[in-house]
Amino acid sequence: MEKNESDIILQSMDLFMELGIKSVTMDDLSRKMGISKKTLYKYVNDKNELVDKVLTFSCECDAQEVDKICALGLNAIDEAYEISNFVIEHIRTMHPSVAFDLRKYHSEAWLKFKHMKQNKITNCFTNNIKKGIAEGLYRDNLAIPIIVNYYVNRFDLMFNEDLFPRDQFAPADIYLEIFRYHIRGIASEKGAIYLTQKMKKELKKSA
Repeated sequence: MEKNESDIILQSMDLFMELGIKSVTMDDLSRKMGISKKTLYKYVNDKNELVDKVLTFSCECDAQEVDKICALGLNAIDEAYEISNFVIEHIRTMHPSVAFDLRKYHSEAWLKFKHMKQNKITNCFTNNIKKGIAEGLYRDNLAIPIIVNYYVNRFDLMFNEDLFPRDQFAPADIYLEIFRYHIRGIASEKGAIYLTQKMKKELKKSA
């Protein structure tokens, strides 16, 4: 990817995250970047293509960050917790309309992004569960494919406004509860004790 193209994608991503996607026009983007629309259209044919490139780039960056966490050598619960913290901070910086805008106005890019995310999350949590079983922190009788598929596919619930109206529930809070529910459901007795102690320490840190 050319430097100019990567700069355009980065700046577009920042603006989409800050203001939402539907509300940001190509005129807005060119003004914000200090370039002409003609220059912008050298790299993308239209907004749909730009959104697709932004999502692909975002997914690749997130995957790299998750890989860095997995390379730290943490135990399975700590690893899952750090990954969840990364995701939560990501969600908190995201404009609340982004997920809705993607599903409604850029459905092809959204489905491609969702598929990429699901593949990464599936691999990540499959490996995490196997590690947790080996460490004795997770139960050794888990049906891993069922648990992982269930965990991956319930993320859409965070953005379902029929279940969680935006004025009542923050997606980051929903995600944290999903994480806790997931770990408690798969933890062994040893893992449940460790998780309880860990959450007490984290609460003291945030107090």
